[in-house]
Amino acid sequence: MGRLTLILLTSTLLSSYFHPGRVVDAQSIFTIREVSLSMEPSNDVPRDTNVTVRCRAVVSSLGQEVLNRQYTILKDRVQVYTKTTTSSEDLLYPLPMARAFNSGKYTCQIAIEDKREVSKYQKLTVTGLSKPELHLNKAVVNEGEEVTVRCTAPGETGSIIFYFYEDSKEIKEEQVSSNYAETKIRFTSTGIHKCHCAYTVVVVPDAFRSEQSNIVTVSVKEIPYTPVLEILPIYKIYEGDTLDISCSLRRPQYSSQSTQLILSQGTQLLSSGTKDKLNHSLVALAKHSGEFECRLEIGNVVKVAKKNVSVTELFSLPTLTMSPVEVFPREPLTLICKSESLASERLHKEELTYTLEPSDAYLIPRGAGVFQGKALNADFNYTCTATAKGIMKQSKILTVRPKLPVSAPKITVLSKVILGRPFEILCNSSTGTLPINYTLLHDYMPMDMITVKQPYEEARFTVTITRTDDISKYICQANNGRKELSRRLDATVIVPLSHPTLTVVPTLGEIYEGDHLYLICGVQGTPPVTFKWYRVGNENPLYSTTSNSNNTDYQVKDLAKHHSGMYFCEAINPANTAVGSNPVTIEVRMALWKKALIGGICLLVLAVLALLFVLYYRSKRGRREAAAELSVKPSSPKSDDSLRLNLTHDTEVYNAATVRVDRAVTSVWSERPPEAAANDEETSMMSNEPDVEYTEVVHTRAVDSAQVPLKKGTDTVYSELQNAPHGATDPHDYGSVEYAELNGEKPEINHSYTEVNNYQDLPVPVD
Repeated sequence: MGRLTLILLTSTLLSSYFHPGRVVDAQSIFTIREVSLSMEPSNDVPRDTNVTVRCRAVVSSLGQEVLNRQYTILKDRVQVYTKTTTSSEDLLYPLPMARAFNSGKYTCQIAIEDKREVSKYQKLTVTGLSKPELHLNKAVVNEGEEVTVRCTAPGETGSIIFYFYEDSKEIKEEQVSSNYAETKIRFTSTGIHKCHCAYTVVVVPDAFRSEQSNIVTVSVKEIPYTPVLEILPIYKIYEGDTLDISCSLRRPQYSSQSTQLILSQGTQLLSSGTKDKLNHSLVALAKHSGEFECRLEIGNVVKVAKKNVSVTELFSLPTLTMSPVEVFPREPLTLICKSESLASERLHKEELTYTLEPSDAYLIPRGAGVFQGKALNADFNYTCTATAKGIMKQSKILTVRPKLPVSAPKITVLSKVILGRPFEILCNSSTGTLPINYTLLHDYMPMDMITVKQPYEEARFTVTITRTDDISKYICQANNGRKELSRRLDATVIVPLSHPTLTVVPTLGEIYEGDHLYLICGVQGTPPVTFKWYRVGNENPLYSTTSNSNNTDYQVKDLAKHHSGMYFCEAINPANTAVGSNPVTIEVRMALWKKALIGGICLLVLAVLALLFVLYYRSKRGRREAAAELSVKPSSPKSDDSLRLNLTHDTEVYNAATVRVDRAVTSVWSERPPEAAANDEETSMMSNEPDVEYTEVVHTRAVDSAQVPLKKGTDTVYSELQNAPHGATDPHDYGSVEYAELNGEKPEINHSYTEVNNYQDLPVPVD
């Protein structure tokens, strides 16, 4: 039961919530597809046309939701109309009886909830303006009377500028935001005047001008009041004559209107009053020549009467001059006061007197208008006065300025003085009245002159010198009526660098490893000099220094092979012209101690080789000498017999390859007597080291086995053959020596040598 009740209640609530015609308060689903604006009937229309601005919006939505649309019409980006509606119909904005003010650029904007769209603009142009209308409150007025003028632009709206014209001449302009304007016009001249108006409608950025309004005629009557000006005498007027001037009013009879009379000359007011006549008298002067005016003012009306007066001078304005024109303090001077012209028909020259002011000017009169004396030390102002028949005229002020003598000028240079280049010389005196003439002298000969007329001007001379001693030959002379000479010009002359050289110490052929190398760079020119040393192939300098000398050095310590190369130096001084030396090739040779060491090693090697050779030589000679004597000893240690064997070239042993010994009981060795050794030694020294040859001799031994033990194999016999040197003839026959080794025993060598040639035959062995 409870479940059924809940279902019914829910159904009732839902049916009441979704009742037909109710707007669901939920986010609507729509899109503004397009907004467009159009002008009907056209974008260009004449005035008084009913124009409709149509705004169309194409909106797509889901379902039947009702959408609130807010339309806004803008003219020249300014809102002119807005409307909110739920209708999908186009919005219409009417412009009945369109005027020029309705011209402009229109756009339409639509807003639905949080979405907005704006159409493209359409320009509306309304051509034609209504004709303006002019109205005056009076058609007939007296001169000086004001008239109210009203100009109307029927049916026009907006910002309008009205123009008012009198006799085709614009006299006023009024800008209003309504379609009419009023102003007041005063007519100061009599007669018939024609008035009209026009207007302009301002539609930014454009403006539309109307046609001309109707013309209104105004008649201006003259008031019966007239000013009268009289001046006596009427004709030739000279200075000193009396001028009688009257300014009067001519008015109608029985008129009581208040008036004002004013008598003036230029800006100077001579007289004024409310009476009907003004009188004025004065002594005529030259300055009174000109126009006199009698002015009548009646309310806003002004009338004027004018007359010109010409006054002839009795004498002209005096002028004061000085002679001479320039003076120095305490020098004589003369002041002359004189009037250039005078009216001879009225005035004699003797009647004209001159006075000098101030009277205590220390100048004495020396005739009519001539004053003499001495100039003061300071400036002084003078004036003179010419007087005749009560007329006094004063001259302009003459200021006598005694010239200050020029001081001795100073002569200086304005820049660095570089030999062969232009530089400026300044001549200047600290005191002296301008103008001053400065003359540059060279050896007292004028070179150039400059006149200094203003305090800010300078006397600068451009010169060029080619020798250093020329600088002291320049002198400056200053002259302003007094001459003064300067001292001689004293300035440092910079000689540009030249003749650069690079000197190498030690000399090029004596540069060894481990030495100290000095590269001395020298130039001709004015120090200080900045020296730089370079190695060819390197852009950066090896060393740089500034010296007050014309040469300096760069030291390379502990030279090595890698210091070899080409070097050069550059130099620059205040002349700012760099010069460079020719490159110098540096070759670093091997150190002497290394050469000595190598030489010593070579000598040592040679000595060792020589020693080895000597030892080798002695060894060979010893073997030769030992082989020259054969000693024969018994094979048994008990036998004391010896066998001497001498082998010669004639023996059978020498000629045969093998010697047979039948009696091999004892060992055979050759021995020589002691006396032969000495002879052999001498013979050996006389010979040239004969060659030694060793010959192997095989002996076949047949001995008694009972007495001597047999040895297997063969014994070796060494034969030493001594030959004479190549190309030498030796009368001696050295023969040959054969060493016989029997029973494997080594022969014993006797240290007593015998001559080989003393023994021609072999000894007979002893049994």
